[in-house]
Amino acid sequence: MSCFKINKKVTAAILLTGIAFSSCKKLVEIGPPTTQVGLDQAFASDATATSAVLGVYNASFTRDVLFPLSEMPGLSAHELQNNISSPAFDEFKTNSITITNSVINFVLWGYSYSTIAQANAMMDGISRSTTLSAPVKNQLLGETKVWRAFINMYQVNMFGDVPMPVTDDPLANATLARTPAAQVWEQIIKDLTEAQSILTDAYPATLRTRINRQTANALLARAYLYQKQWANAESAASTVINSGIYSLNKDLNTTFSNTSNEVIWQLATLTGLSTYTTNRSANGGSYAAATGSVPAVTLTDTLYNSLEAGDKRKTSWVAATDIGGTNYKVITKYKLRVLAAGTTTGNEFNVMLRLAEQYLIRAEARAQQGNLTGAIADVDTIRAKAGLPMLDNNITQPSLLLAIENERKAELFGEWGHRWFDLKRTPGISSGGKTRADEVIGGMRPATWTNTDILYPIPDAQRVANPALTQNPGYTN
Repeated sequence: MSCFKINKKVTAAILLTGIAFSSCKKLVEIGPPTTQVGLDQAFASDATATSAVLGVYNASFTRDVLFPLSEMPGLSAHELQNNISSPAFDEFKTNSITITNSVINFVLWGYSYSTIAQANAMMDGISRSTTLSAPVKNQLLGETKVWRAFINMYQVNMFGDVPMPVTDDPLANATLARTPAAQVWEQIIKDLTEAQSILTDAYPATLRTRINRQTANALLARAYLYQKQWANAESAASTVINSGIYSLNKDLNTTFSNTSNEVIWQLATLTGLSTYTTNRSANGGSYAAATGSVPAVTLTDTLYNSLEAGDKRKTSWVAATDIGGTNYKVITKYKLRVLAAGTTTGNEFNVMLRLAEQYLIRAEARAQQGNLTGAIADVDTIRAKAGLPMLDNNITQPSLLLAIENERKAELFGEWGHRWFDLKRTPGISSGGKTRADEVIGGMRPATWTNTDILYPIPDAQRVANPALTQNPGYTN
């Protein structure tokens, strides 16, 4: 975790629009820039503290990791394909990632831990402040706890045991060993439980661009699901669904617009959370391309062909497009491309959480508890939106769980690595201790797949900088 090896005095100085953490690999001695203010001063008032926390949303490293958290697991799950050859990207596509992979080191690891470092600094400043009003203090502390939980959830899913910094102490954090995954999950659930207890349902910014209580509940439902805490997952998802705040979009073409009532949380433009003049959807920019140009990332034929006939998602969210004699399955969940700032207007942000996932979380949790009727009702809610026939009421539990897996695949493709994480966490249909990843991805890529591929390697550069870090099985040290 070499990016934390900076002078502790430097970390006490914060930018009101973001923390000045970098990917430094050695101790540096510098003074705070003139644009920075001391930690105590930054959290002296509600206005300055709010500006500081907005830096977590606006930080360049936070935004630079958004699409890779969808794209790289999507490549691993064979739901996405990269159309511009890149050695680093190709390693994900073939499940043959090396310990020197630059995307792993700089983006999935480096940018993620920079975001966690920033969230920890915010929590420290908020907690120590004696001048913030109680409502603002609770709101800002809740937001930063959700941010930390969100990133930690991706780290533990991608790497398994990971360092888990929970303090604003960069020197100590630089030498942390890996925390067992079970303890990381405990911290994730603790952060989210504490966040939902101090947040309110009110959004502190328009268009749901900041975190509220239901954001914490939605992410908590996912955490419980992944930890097989079925009753808790059902309860948390039900809280979101029954809140009365959200509804499913009948028009699939507007699901990802920034006024969609299905959106629980979305990240707004680079220019700030109160300026909405330029489309800044990371997904839109990578999935779409100029007319006649090949998009950087498209849906695989395998996933496209798995979508049922008559599924509106197949026509509203995918465009089979011939470019240069090759048919590409262009993902059109987001309708707009990202262009240079000021050259176009748009109404799409980065959708972080949406209501449809909550129905599918509750469906799986109910099915696992034997409530097949309730699970079928939730799946049918999503299928009705997609224009598909309802499930057979006599379906067995194993068949229903497989139907839910397939429904998640059809509903959530191209979003946040859901397919990859679903395959990794789900036991295989056959015996022998296999996961669905072994069965599905192993069946597609028998030449390159091994069961240790369900975890990404710890970056070699990070292990050189921090010898306390061990390597995952299956990777050359």
